[in-house]
Amino acid sequence: MDKKKVVILGGGTGLSFLLKGLKMYPLDITAIVSVCDDGSSTGRLREEFNTPAVGDIRKVLVALSETEPLVEELLHYRFKTSSDLNGHAVGNLLLTAMANITGNMSDGIQSLSKVLNLKGKVLPLTEDNVVLVGKMEDGTIVEGEHHITMCNKKIKSVSYKEKPIVTEEALQAIREADAIILSMGSLFTSIIPNLICKEIIKEIDKSTANITYVCNLMTQPGETDDFTVSDHIKLLNSYLGKRKVDTVILNNKELDKEIVAKYETLEQKDQVIYDKEKLLKMGVNIIEDDLVLYENEIIRHNTLKLAFYIFSELIGK
Repeated sequence: MDKKKVVILGGGTGLSFLLKGLKMYPLDITAIVSVCDDGSSTGRLREEFNTPAVGDIRKVLVALSETEPLVEELLHYRFKTSSDLNGHAVGNLLLTAMANITGNMSDGIQSLSKVLNLKGKVLPLTEDNVVLVGKMEDGTIVEGEHHITMCNKKIKSVSYKEKPIVTEEALQAIREADAIILSMGSLFTSIIPNLICKEIIKEIDKSTANITYVCNLMTQPGETDDFTVSDHIKLLNSYLGKRKVDTVILNNKELDKEIVAKYETLEQKDQVIYDKEKLLKMGVNIIEDDLVLYENEIIRHNTLKLAFYIFSELIGK
């Protein structure tokens, strides 16, 4: 039996965490990564080599790889030195080198994927060196993902400074998908950057695949303050076209109060409230469970449970 084809749209930590669980199941996985990160090592490499952001791609490659833990440690390793290498992650340098050798980021990723023995495909949304632009509620315009997240103002909308050319491989993956997953992660800077491309929306609209959103556990300051689960979906639906979110996978367990209190104090984050009645009125299919894991007082999704529900939904259709 052919494996079901799953396309996951996202970027950053949320996407990589979801993939760690999904790769355990017999699925044909394609991760489409938004490439607008411009902070730290990634930002410096973008400026010097005029390439798409490599940091999120590195995280996704590591998440899908079947190599030894030492290789994962190597790719994430950051140099600590007084030279220009300071702060650069080894994986970022390898991706940049591969892109230069092969001529583009997509071929560079494919070449590195063979070395890492990937359990799926990783595709950049675009080969362009894109700049994300945020419009704040007070009318302020902020350029660059890093500056948007550090702005300490409420985001109204995001767009690109210049229209990017979406990779044909990404569009083809959506055409062939049996399921389209919107990953957990920062809505405005990880998920929506994929949805503000008209070509992506056009292919999603033509698709009959189920659109599933894996809802965040915590709110994001400046992005989703005081958001409920239905608020997250409404925002995503406002960027989607004719097709809207069909299914939401969410946590229904109250989080540890002491740990949440620390998040509220240090990061201004709160638990996302599950507003079941509003979701039912929206006609969204709800998959709910205790989806929380605690790692050294850091709140994480239980990726194995998430993957199980996504896989069960697919094989049930």
